[in-house]
Amino acid sequence: MKSAHCGCEFACMTTGACDPIRGMSDAADPLPNDIDALKAALLAERAVRREFEARAAGAEAMVAHLKLQIAKFRRDRFAPSAERGRKLLDQLELQLEEAETAIAEDEATAGRSEPDRTTVRAFTRAKPVRAPLPTHLPRERVVLPGPTACPCCGGKLAKLGETITETLECIPRSYKVVQTVREKFSCRACETITQPPAPFHPIARGRAGPELLATIIYGKFGEHQPLNRQSDSFAREGIDLNTSTLADWVGACTAVLAPLVALIRAHVLAAERIHGDDTTVPVLAKSKTVTGRLWTYVRDDRPFGGSAAPAAIFYYSRDRGGEHPCRHLASYAGILQADAYAGFNDLYDPARKPGPITEAACWSHGRRKLFVLADVAKSLPQAKAAAPLAIEAVRRIDAIFAVERELNGRPAAQRLLERRLRVAPLVLALEHWMRGERSKLSRHADVAKAMDYMLKRWTAFTRFLDDGRICLSNNAAERALRGIALGRKAWLFAGSDRGGERAAAMYSLIATAKLNEVDPRAWLADVLARIADHPASRLDELLPWHWPRHSEDRSLAA
Repeated sequence: MKSAHCGCEFACMTTGACDPIRGMSDAADPLPNDIDALKAALLAERAVRREFEARAAGAEAMVAHLKLQIAKFRRDRFAPSAERGRKLLDQLELQLEEAETAIAEDEATAGRSEPDRTTVRAFTRAKPVRAPLPTHLPRERVVLPGPTACPCCGGKLAKLGETITETLECIPRSYKVVQTVREKFSCRACETITQPPAPFHPIARGRAGPELLATIIYGKFGEHQPLNRQSDSFAREGIDLNTSTLADWVGACTAVLAPLVALIRAHVLAAERIHGDDTTVPVLAKSKTVTGRLWTYVRDDRPFGGSAAPAAIFYYSRDRGGEHPCRHLASYAGILQADAYAGFNDLYDPARKPGPITEAACWSHGRRKLFVLADVAKSLPQAKAAAPLAIEAVRRIDAIFAVERELNGRPAAQRLLERRLRVAPLVLALEHWMRGERSKLSRHADVAKAMDYMLKRWTAFTRFLDDGRICLSNNAAERALRGIALGRKAWLFAGSDRGGERAAAMYSLIATAKLNEVDPRAWLADVLARIADHPASRLDELLPWHWPRHSEDRSLAA
């Protein structure tokens, strides 16, 4: 029977509205009365509905995927990464500093002495214990004049002792002009004139002493203070040093220190295992900046009890092409601990000369991809389906890291034995679980991609189980690059490719000094004072890992 609403005998509902999915019929296209034809129409309608529902489900999946991608991008942009976490910590410490300063100011204004304990709401907060001032600082005694007679009876006084209150004081940076005097003497017999030879200077015909040069170099590359800002700082202290003069000095010092950079490079590439990584560095170009790269290779044998000194070498390149690491490591044939950058693949070629480099993957990189998904899922309902797998994977990897922390610093043979006993079962269980869960996932799922990053490189990830020298992560190289990442916002960009190469050389010196727990500024000052007349055959004595011993010998001799 036809509906009074639209004339549709089949698709109208009790409301009288036609369902667009089921289709509409009008007077020009009446429905057949034959049962078989009606069945065929019903099947066609169901097929259309299934197609529509499939498209709707696909659209919903796409929306969920896009929301997940947006959440990941927002996390990369705004969430606390390692660097942002440090900035957040600095901000919290600043707030704490401001709060404590306000309390001290209020107490001083009220004239109250500082109590040992301060009651804060429902708990008692102990004041921090005041530590003694550093003993190595010089002491200046300021004796307050005492009374000459007893204020009560006017009798003679006898000293019982004294109370000393120490106050830390700061002396502004001071400068001096050193005059090197060479006296001339004449022989009365033969009239020969004798004069001591001129001393060597760090810079030929330069008027800057080694301490000043070291301060400038470390300020630029260690504290990330561009030369124009240093020039302004010197001007405020009454010293006129323009930027071009400072640039000349930095360039000359780079040339003077180049032999030490070459020695450090040879030391790093003589290692059995090195860490490799790179980071971006903006480079000034015509009317814009381009993205260059700073590469680092770090030697650190301390995790497996090695006796060789740690060191880091840096290189600069205009781009991130794979030919650059091939050039940097042309003579190397050991173990390279790095991420999955495709530019390293040629180094692992078995036919490579002088031999293939052994690839060791970084578990921190593999864990990071899974940790991001677990972290994003906490705030995004659409990603909660991936959360259990990501969280479980992170938990299993963390168990491996926990055992590895106990093995840090032990000899390679002992590490290998412990790994086979304690770590290998954990790794085997992780692989079995991950492959089983991965087989149930779509290749488009984000957690599947994170798993594939490790599973496709499983041989490189598990190589540490067969070699006690290999570390679990590539964090040594990432730590070496951390200063550059923090300093980019201060110096903004390198002025040229030559400037990038100069920065790489200076970073090599400063990073190596820090790895050996040596004050980079003091070491550079001493090296610049001695390198000009130091025998070339004993140049290794100036390297950071030898410097504390020789500086001690010189102090004892003095």
